Amino acid sequence: MSSAKSTVNVKIDADVKKTASTLLSRMGIDQTTAIEMFYRKIIAVQALPFLPEPIPSNGQKLLSAITRRSISHKAVNVDAQGHIIIDKDEDPELYDWAING
Repeated sequence: MSSAKSTVNVKIDADVKKTASTLLSRMGIDQTTAIEMFYRKIIAVQALPFLPEPIPSNGQKLLSAITRRSISHKAVNVDAQGHIIIDKDEDPELYDWAING
């Protein structure tokens, strides 16, 4: 491999960058080194060093939370934007959780 250096420009969520930067700093690694380590691992294994997973929908997140809290549940309606539709009179506990977390 060449010893010449090249620049990578990426746009990343500011909070993700800040959190990762803090964690990397605690490990004694700067962002440049971490990204180079990531690229070298991709080369070594000829694939991503992890399995990408889809981001869960709001409905999936709600079902997971309901399951963890052992709340009896039924099908949840979701609108076109993925917002949960809950009748507060019919399901007050579920409605309270959806609003207040």
